[in-house]
Amino acid sequence: MNWEQLLSLKRFGDTNKRLRKEQDETRVGFEVDYDRIIFSSQFRSLQDKTQVIPLSQTDFVHTRLTHSLEVSVVGRSLGRKVGQKILEKYPHLREVHGYQVNDFGAIVAAAALAHDIGNPPFGHSGEKAIGEFFKTGDGLTYKEHLTDKEYQDLCDFEGNANGFRIITENKLRLSYATLGTFMKYPKESLPKKPTSHIADKKYGFFQSDKETFENVAQDLGLLKRSESYLSFSRHPLAFLVEAADDICYTIIDFEDGINLGLIQEEFALEYLSKIIRDKIIPENYYALSNKQDRIGYLRALAIGTLIDEAVDIFMKYEEAILDGTFDCALLDKSKYEAQIKDIIKISVENIYQSEEVIDKEISGYQIINKLLGIYTGAVNNNFNGTASNYDRLILKRLPKTINFSSDHLYDRLLAVCHYVSLLSDSKAILNFKTIEGVTF
Repeated sequence: MNWEQLLSLKRFGDTNKRLRKEQDETRVGFEVDYDRIIFSSQFRSLQDKTQVIPLSQTDFVHTRLTHSLEVSVVGRSLGRKVGQKILEKYPHLREVHGYQVNDFGAIVAAAALAHDIGNPPFGHSGEKAIGEFFKTGDGLTYKEHLTDKEYQDLCDFEGNANGFRIITENKLRLSYATLGTFMKYPKESLPKKPTSHIADKKYGFFQSDKETFENVAQDLGLLKRSESYLSFSRHPLAFLVEAADDICYTIIDFEDGINLGLIQEEFALEYLSKIIRDKIIPENYYALSNKQDRIGYLRALAIGTLIDEAVDIFMKYEEAILDGTFDCALLDKSKYEAQIKDIIKISVENIYQSEEVIDKEISGYQIINKLLGIYTGAVNNNFNGTASNYDRLILKRLPKTINFSSDHLYDRLLAVCHYVSLLSDSKAILNFKTIEGVTF
């Protein structure tokens, strides 16, 4: 892979090539990507979607929206720092093509901003709930009418693939560089985890979006990884989006747990000090009068340290990343890997498996299962000409902007899943209550 091709400003529908040196410096194309994402309705809905603690009433806790904004900020820093080093290593990118340090930051920031845009309500349990509907629930009846890959798309409903569907909609028209950077798992749903390569951990596009995905991958010059199924190497900057996400959920979820009282403050100093031992100034820490400020101080130092570490790792392995042989997350090579795992372990035990989180996930399963059953039934009964009056009432409540009447069963089912995934936590609960007749 080469950076000139990877930094493509092309958008869907373009007939002429967009050149970086011809861009208006007051609003470069990569910065437009960020703007279009942040003004989209799909991004706004993240303000009412679960990050860790579902539907929390406290100001301390992050939603998907605040998490995405923070990942974007960290991603921008990673992109700029890497961009500076890339332009030093390949000066022709600046001298001949006009690329600037901030271009790398803008691309990573935009892709990071959108990294959770396809996630359903109720956190990762929402993805699992959709999958369970088709694996073991009423959706199992559709299996015999779908191809293996179509059925797998639904059984392992993937927020990353759903996000790719959202950001490739015509009205957004993002640059190919941002689309490529967004794709952490550039493969189809089957075969499942064919190798231990990080790009094979999950899948990144639905069968309905296969042509779009292949178009983007080929234009960017991503390396094909298999002849038997559709799979490409990652865009190098996707490693930075992943690192930004890893840094934020490791450190900030830990911070949330402490501020909520689920983890003792003493653990923050014990665990984070192992990462920031060279940067922490003890008198500054102890001079802070409240817990939230003290934890914030440690969090800021830890994030800064891990950003610098991720940049160093990226540049150390930059050539392996370009030839597709780098096969793990950047932080898997970190000298702080053991400390990161310790922090995640205590977060799992005290936050992710807390009673409040588990109770809301249980409720989320029931809500999503009910919505999928009602909506898929109404959509398919209508297609088959057997819709009841109740089905027709349900259909009137579905958005006209999504096509639920495709001739292809897979497309109809995916449309319903897509609609449910776009619901905020509160909207999903409201829809559930309406169906259950408890809103009066």
